[in-house]
Amino acid sequence: MLIVSYREQDHEKLIEIWERAVRATHTFLEEHHIQFYKTVVSDVLQQRQVEVWEALNADNEPVGFIGLDDNFIEMLFIDVSQHGQGLGRLLINHTLNIKGRHLKVDVNEQNAGAARFYEKMGFVQIGRSELDGSGNPFPLLHLEIKADQTAR
Repeated sequence: MLIVSYREQDHEKLIEIWERAVRATHTFLEEHHIQFYKTVVSDVLQQRQVEVWEALNADNEPVGFIGLDDNFIEMLFIDVSQHGQGLGRLLINHTLNIKGRHLKVDVNEQNAGAARFYEKMGFVQIGRSELDGSGNPFPLLHLEIKADQTAR
């Protein structure tokens, strides 16, 4: 796998990866929520509001990505065909290497698979919110990890 900075030519593919992953893992969302967040994610990527790193396969096609706001993981999505293959770990470790310090992330409490992933990576819960960042009733777990605590 190769990790590269955001490539505008991959924008639509990243949105497709996001949507497939969300539909597979965020089963608590209704269709209107998915469409709302899809627009938000598309705008954030297109306007480069976050630092994005893509994981590319052997064919130079994106199969996952991570979006960062300094040391905060705003988004981490892996194509469903690649779940469980170590891409999430690869992107987290890449982030720790380039940031050189601790990371924070919010994960939907109802997304048990993501919460387990972050726990396996060494993240610990430091807080909880009843509402997500858009004010919707999807509780968030606030997690963090120190660079020297990762499960590599």
